[in-house]
Amino acid sequence: MIMGKIIRIGTRESELAIWQATQVKDLLKQSGIESELVYIKSEGDIDTVTPLYALGVIGVFTKTLDAALLNNRIDIAVHSMKDVPVQLAEGIQQAAVLKRGSYKDILVLHPDLSERNAPFTVNHISITSGSKTKVRDNSWSLALREHTDKPGKQEDVVIATSSFRRIAQWLNRYPDHKIENLRGNVNTRLKKLKESNWHGAIFAAAGLERINLRPENSIELDWMLPAPAQGAIMVVCREDDNYAFESCQLFNDEETALCTKIERDFLSALLGGCSTPISALAQVKNGEVHFKGNIVSPDGYDIAEGNAIYPLAIASDLGFIAARKILTTGGQAIIDKLANATK
Repeated sequence: MIMGKIIRIGTRESELAIWQATQVKDLLKQSGIESELVYIKSEGDIDTVTPLYALGVIGVFTKTLDAALLNNRIDIAVHSMKDVPVQLAEGIQQAAVLKRGSYKDILVLHPDLSERNAPFTVNHISITSGSKTKVRDNSWSLALREHTDKPGKQEDVVIATSSFRRIAQWLNRYPDHKIENLRGNVNTRLKKLKESNWHGAIFAAAGLERINLRPENSIELDWMLPAPAQGAIMVVCREDDNYAFESCQLFNDEETALCTKIERDFLSALLGGCSTPISALAQVKNGEVHFKGNIVSPDGYDIAEGNAIYPLAIASDLGFIAARKILTTGGQAIIDKLANATK
């Protein structure tokens, strides 16, 4: 270690980003390493109106920090790992992954929902509109949602999110609902929800829980698969900065690093240049890695999904293996359908 060197930690200016960077600062301090926060505004923070899928999601929250890192304005950058492109910028390497928080998505209901006598209640969340094929462990399948004219449709239910993945999974389960765009940091999005006529908005549980903002009227969406690496925090540094790399390796969580690698490998193998909603979750249980993944058409109509269980010792390539399975059991058809629609 280099005595007296202060590591400069680059972070976005949102409350959540600062919380995450402070966690890294505290971990470095525990190892006797001095550091300081450097605040940098990202492109994703500047434009909080345009839907993420219209902005071009890849790197929208990380590019500015990458530039600061490569220009030697900072020594490490701290990111929500789900925001980090699977291909890191040239000259930048993963230095550490912190122990994962909650990977779940939650639905936050409008705070005045009951007072408005809205036709949308907590009980509605457990009801699936249409039908969907269930998959078993170690199985892969393609499901086509059945459109029906059954009574009790909920056309007047409005849910807010700007996530392509969340939109597709929600419409797959609730095809009659309307989706509204919702951008901004978590504080801004909660404020927009309160001021809206929406019934609810979808958030990552970890983001709200970390800064003690999770409302009581929120529901965990256990059926919704998360974005690859959701709930994890990644630290990156320059490839030639051994001091920063070795300092961060002191708090690298190997189990989280493995699971997020598998999820991001799955994403990488399926991307193919298409902005297709892709979800993945890998968890270590009793010496095995349990994996779930899916790819959904943007309108929610088609979904290819599957589960797999691999021994921990040979699970490193599970993300790529799962992607190949998905492609041969409906995933490729979804990607081709999307590609043809954009020609």
